[in-house]
Amino acid sequence: MVEWTIQQLADSAGVTSRTLRHYDEIGLLPPARVGHNGYRFYDADSVARLQRILLLRELGLSLPVIAEVLDRERDEDKALATHLHLLEAERARLDERIRALRHAVDARAAADGSTQMMLEGFNDPYRDEVVARWGDAAFTAANRWWHAKTLAQQREWKHDTDTLVAAWIDTWKAGHTPESHQAQAVAARHVDWLRAIPGTPLHDGDRERSIAMVTGLARMYAEDENYAATYGGPEPAAFVRAALEEYVRRSL
Repeated sequence: MVEWTIQQLADSAGVTSRTLRHYDEIGLLPPARVGHNGYRFYDADSVARLQRILLLRELGLSLPVIAEVLDRERDEDKALATHLHLLEAERARLDERIRALRHAVDARAAADGSTQMMLEGFNDPYRDEVVARWGDAAFTAANRWWHAKTLAQQREWKHDTDTLVAAWIDTWKAGHTPESHQAQAVAARHVDWLRAIPGTPLHDGDRERSIAMVTGLARMYAEDENYAATYGGPEPAAFVRAALEEYVRRSL
Protein backbone atom coordinates (compact mmCIF):
# COMPACT_ATOMS: atom_id res chain seq x y z
CA MET A 1 0.00 0.00 0.00
CA VAL A 2 1.32 3.42 -1.00
CA GLU A 3 1.55 5.94 1.84
CA TRP A 4 2.58 9.55 2.12
CA THR A 5 4.01 11.39 5.05
CA ILE A 6 2.34 14.59 6.13
CA GLN A 7 5.05 16.69 4.48
CA GLN A 8 4.87 14.71 1.24
CA LEU A 9 1.09 15.12 1.07
CA ALA A 10 1.31 18.80 1.94
CA ASP A 11 3.87 19.45 -0.78
CA SER A 12 1.86 17.48 -3.33
CA ALA A 13 -1.44 19.27 -2.53
CA GLY A 14 0.09 22.72 -2.24
CA VAL A 15 -0.88 23.23 1.40
CA THR A 16 1.14 23.38 4.59
CA SER A 17 1.69 20.55 7.02
CA ARG A 18 0.18 22.84 9.64
CA THR A 19 -3.06 22.89 7.64
CA LEU A 20 -3.13 19.09 7.52
CA ARG A 21 -2.52 18.89 11.27
CA HIS A 22 -5.42 21.32 11.80
CA TYR A 23 -7.67 19.19 9.59
CA ASP A 24 -6.70 16.18 11.72
CA GLU A 25 -7.37 18.04 14.98
CA ILE A 26 -10.91 18.98 13.94
CA GLY A 27 -11.64 15.52 12.55
CA LEU A 28 -11.87 16.64 8.96
CA LEU A 29 -8.92 14.64 7.60
CA PRO A 30 -7.47 12.09 10.01
CA PRO A 31 -4.37 10.24 8.79
CA ALA A 32 -4.67 6.62 7.68
CA ARG A 33 -2.38 5.68 10.54
CA VAL A 34 0.01 7.19 13.04
CA GLY A 35 3.47 5.58 13.38
CA HIS A 36 5.06 4.64 16.70
CA ASN A 37 7.08 7.83 16.46
CA GLY A 38 3.90 9.93 16.15
CA TYR A 39 4.32 10.58 12.45
CA ARG A 40 1.14 10.82 10.39
CA PHE A 41 0.79 8.71 7.25
CA TYR A 42 -1.86 9.12 4.56
CA ASP A 43 -3.15 6.60 2.00
CA ALA A 44 -4.98 6.91 -1.35
CA ASP A 45 -8.36 7.42 0.37
CA SER A 46 -6.84 10.25 2.38
CA VAL A 47 -5.56 11.88 -0.80
CA ALA A 48 -8.98 11.60 -2.45
CA ARG A 49 -10.66 13.10 0.63
CA LEU A 50 -8.16 15.96 0.71
CA GLN A 51 -8.84 16.72 -2.94
CA ARG A 52 -12.56 17.03 -2.19
CA ILE A 53 -11.86 19.21 0.84
CA LEU A 54 -9.71 21.58 -1.18
CA LEU A 55 -12.29 21.73 -3.99
CA LEU A 56 -15.12 22.56 -1.60
CA ARG A 57 -12.90 25.04 0.20
CA GLU A 58 -12.12 26.76 -3.10
CA LEU A 59 -15.87 27.05 -3.72
CA GLY A 60 -16.16 28.93 -0.46
CA LEU A 61 -17.73 26.35 1.84
CA SER A 62 -16.75 26.56 5.49
CA LEU A 63 -14.93 23.70 7.18
CA PRO A 64 -17.99 22.68 9.27
CA VAL A 65 -20.12 22.48 6.12
CA ILE A 66 -17.43 20.50 4.33
CA ALA A 67 -17.34 18.10 7.27
CA GLU A 68 -21.10 17.59 6.95
CA VAL A 69 -20.83 16.97 3.23
CA LEU A 70 -18.05 14.41 3.60
CA ASP A 71 -18.83 12.68 6.88
CA ARG A 72 -22.61 12.67 7.13
CA GLU A 73 -23.28 11.73 3.53
CA ARG A 74 -24.99 15.04 2.96
CA ASP A 75 -26.11 15.63 -0.60
CA GLU A 76 -23.10 17.44 -2.04
CA ASP A 77 -25.09 18.83 -4.98
CA LYS A 78 -27.64 20.27 -2.57
CA ALA A 79 -24.90 21.73 -0.39
CA LEU A 80 -23.29 23.40 -3.39
CA ALA A 81 -26.64 24.67 -4.68
CA THR A 82 -27.42 26.16 -1.28
CA HIS A 83 -24.04 27.81 -1.11
CA LEU A 84 -24.45 29.13 -4.65
CA HIS A 85 -27.80 30.67 -3.66
CA LEU A 86 -26.21 32.37 -0.66
CA LEU A 87 -23.35 33.73 -2.76
CA GLU A 88 -25.78 35.07 -5.37
CA ALA A 89 -27.86 36.73 -2.66
CA GLU A 90 -24.74 38.29 -1.19
CA ARG A 91 -23.68 39.50 -4.64
CA ALA A 92 -27.11 41.04 -5.18
CA ARG A 93 -26.87 42.78 -1.82
CA LEU A 94 -23.41 44.12 -2.65
CA ASP A 95 -24.54 45.23 -6.12
CA GLU A 96 -27.41 47.15 -4.53
CA ARG A 97 -25.06 48.82 -2.05
CA ILE A 98 -22.61 49.71 -4.84
CA ARG A 99 -25.43 51.16 -6.93
CA ALA A 100 -26.72 53.18 -3.97
CA LEU A 101 -23.24 54.49 -3.21
CA ARG A 102 -22.64 55.41 -6.84
CA HIS A 103 -25.95 57.26 -6.88
CA ALA A 104 -24.95 59.09 -3.70
CA VAL A 105 -21.63 60.16 -5.17
CA ASP A 106 -23.18 61.25 -8.48
CA ALA A 107 -26.11 63.05 -6.84
CA ARG A 108 -23.89 64.95 -4.43
CA ALA A 109 -21.61 65.92 -7.29
CA ALA A 110 -24.64 67.24 -9.17
CA ALA A 111 -25.75 69.15 -6.05
CA ASP A 112 -29.13 70.23 -7.37
CA GLY A 113 -32.50 70.46 -5.67
CA SER A 114 -33.40 66.86 -6.44
CA THR A 115 -30.42 65.36 -4.60
CA GLN A 116 -32.46 64.09 -1.65
CA MET A 117 -34.92 62.32 -3.91
CA MET A 118 -32.04 60.75 -5.83
CA LEU A 119 -30.56 59.36 -2.62
CA GLU A 120 -33.88 58.15 -1.22
CA GLY A 121 -36.67 56.33 -2.99
CA PHE A 122 -38.90 58.80 -4.79
CA ASN A 123 -41.79 57.89 -2.47
CA ASP A 124 -39.80 57.50 0.77
CA PRO A 125 -41.32 60.63 2.37
CA TYR A 126 -44.77 59.06 1.86
CA ARG A 127 -43.96 55.53 3.01
CA ASP A 128 -46.59 55.30 5.76
CA GLU A 129 -49.25 56.69 3.48
CA VAL A 130 -48.35 54.40 0.57
CA VAL A 131 -48.25 51.31 2.80
CA ALA A 132 -51.55 52.21 4.46
CA ARG A 133 -53.33 52.74 1.12
CA TRP A 134 -51.76 50.11 -1.14
CA GLY A 135 -49.64 47.83 1.04
CA ASP A 136 -45.97 47.28 1.76
CA ALA A 137 -45.47 45.30 -1.46
CA ALA A 138 -46.48 48.35 -3.50
CA PHE A 139 -43.99 50.57 -1.67
CA THR A 140 -41.18 48.00 -2.04
CA ALA A 141 -41.86 47.40 -5.75
CA ALA A 142 -41.84 51.13 -6.49
CA ASN A 143 -38.61 51.76 -4.62
CA ARG A 144 -36.85 48.82 -6.26
CA TRP A 145 -37.91 50.22 -9.62
CA TRP A 146 -36.58 53.63 -8.62
CA HIS A 147 -33.21 52.41 -7.34
CA ALA A 148 -32.71 50.26 -10.44
CA LYS A 149 -32.57 53.45 -12.50
CA THR A 150 -29.32 55.20 -13.26
CA LEU A 151 -28.94 58.77 -12.09
CA ALA A 152 -29.59 59.95 -15.65
CA GLN A 153 -32.80 57.92 -15.79
CA GLN A 154 -33.91 59.33 -12.44
CA ARG A 155 -33.29 62.84 -13.72
CA GLU A 156 -35.25 62.08 -16.89
CA TRP A 157 -38.17 60.76 -14.83
CA LYS A 158 -38.15 63.84 -12.63
CA HIS A 159 -38.04 66.06 -15.71
CA ASP A 160 -41.07 64.22 -17.14
CA THR A 161 -42.87 64.68 -13.82
CA ASP A 162 -42.10 68.41 -13.75
CA THR A 163 -43.31 68.67 -17.34
CA LEU A 164 -46.57 66.95 -16.42
CA VAL A 165 -47.15 69.35 -13.54
CA ALA A 166 -46.40 72.29 -15.83
CA ALA A 167 -48.93 70.97 -18.36
CA TRP A 168 -51.62 70.95 -15.67
CA ILE A 169 -50.81 74.52 -14.68
CA ASP A 170 -50.73 75.74 -18.29
CA THR A 171 -54.06 74.04 -19.03
CA TRP A 172 -55.69 75.70 -16.03
CA LYS A 173 -54.21 79.10 -16.85
CA ALA A 174 -55.51 78.81 -20.41
CA GLY A 175 -59.04 78.69 -19.01
CA HIS A 176 -59.97 75.17 -20.08
CA THR A 177 -62.63 73.34 -18.11
CA PRO A 178 -61.92 70.00 -16.39
CA GLU A 179 -64.18 68.29 -18.96
CA SER A 180 -62.41 69.82 -21.96
CA HIS A 181 -60.43 67.80 -24.46
CA GLN A 182 -57.24 69.58 -23.37
CA ALA A 183 -57.72 68.79 -19.66
CA GLN A 184 -58.69 65.18 -20.34
CA ALA A 185 -55.57 64.74 -22.47
CA VAL A 186 -53.41 65.84 -19.53
CA ALA A 187 -55.43 63.57 -17.22
CA ALA A 188 -54.75 60.60 -19.52
CA ARG A 189 -51.08 61.49 -19.48
CA HIS A 190 -51.18 61.66 -15.68
CA VAL A 191 -52.78 58.21 -15.43
CA ASP A 192 -50.17 56.78 -17.82
CA TRP A 193 -47.49 58.31 -15.59
CA LEU A 194 -48.93 56.45 -12.60
CA ARG A 195 -49.36 53.25 -14.60
CA ALA A 196 -45.63 53.15 -15.34
CA ILE A 197 -44.77 52.85 -11.65
CA PRO A 198 -44.55 49.20 -10.45
CA GLY A 199 -46.65 48.39 -7.42
CA THR A 200 -49.51 50.72 -8.33
CA PRO A 201 -52.94 49.18 -9.03
CA LEU A 202 -52.79 50.77 -12.48
CA HIS A 203 -49.51 48.99 -13.22
CA ASP A 204 -51.01 45.71 -11.96
CA GLY A 205 -54.18 46.13 -14.03
CA ASP A 206 -56.53 46.13 -11.03
CA ARG A 207 -59.43 48.29 -12.29
CA GLU A 208 -61.33 48.68 -9.03
CA ARG A 209 -58.28 49.65 -7.00
CA SER A 210 -57.04 51.85 -9.87
CA ILE A 211 -60.25 53.88 -9.71
CA ALA A 212 -59.83 54.21 -5.94
CA MET A 213 -56.18 55.22 -6.36
CA VAL A 214 -56.73 57.93 -8.97
CA THR A 215 -59.76 59.30 -7.12
CA GLY A 216 -57.90 59.30 -3.82
CA LEU A 217 -54.85 61.01 -5.29
CA ALA A 218 -57.01 63.59 -7.03
CA ARG A 219 -58.66 64.45 -3.75
CA MET A 220 -55.30 64.60 -2.00
CA TYR A 221 -53.88 66.98 -4.58
CA ALA A 222 -56.61 69.46 -3.76
CA GLU A 223 -56.93 68.95 0.00
CA ASP A 224 -53.29 68.63 1.04
CA GLU A 225 -51.59 72.02 0.99
CA ASN A 226 -48.21 70.50 0.10
CA TYR A 227 -49.64 68.80 -2.97
CA ALA A 228 -51.70 71.87 -3.83
CA ALA A 229 -48.54 73.99 -3.74
CA THR A 230 -46.97 71.66 -6.30
CA TYR A 231 -49.73 72.59 -8.75
CA GLY A 232 -49.51 76.30 -8.00
CA GLY A 233 -52.11 76.66 -5.27
CA PRO A 234 -55.63 75.58 -4.24
CA GLU A 235 -57.42 76.66 -7.43
CA PRO A 236 -55.26 74.83 -9.99
CA ALA A 237 -55.09 71.84 -7.62
CA ALA A 238 -58.90 71.75 -7.50
CA PHE A 239 -58.87 71.87 -11.31
CA VAL A 240 -56.54 68.84 -11.40
CA ARG A 241 -58.85 66.96 -9.03
CA ALA A 242 -61.94 67.68 -11.10
CA ALA A 243 -60.23 66.71 -14.36
CA LEU A 244 -58.95 63.42 -12.93
CA GLU A 245 -62.33 62.59 -11.43
CA GLU A 246 -63.92 63.24 -14.82
CA TYR A 247 -61.31 61.01 -16.48
CA VAL A 248 -62.16 58.22 -14.02
CA ARG A 249 -65.84 58.51 -14.90
CA ARG A 250 -65.17 58.49 -18.63
CA SER A 251 -62.23 56.17 -19.08
CA LEU A 252 -61.60 53.92 -16.06
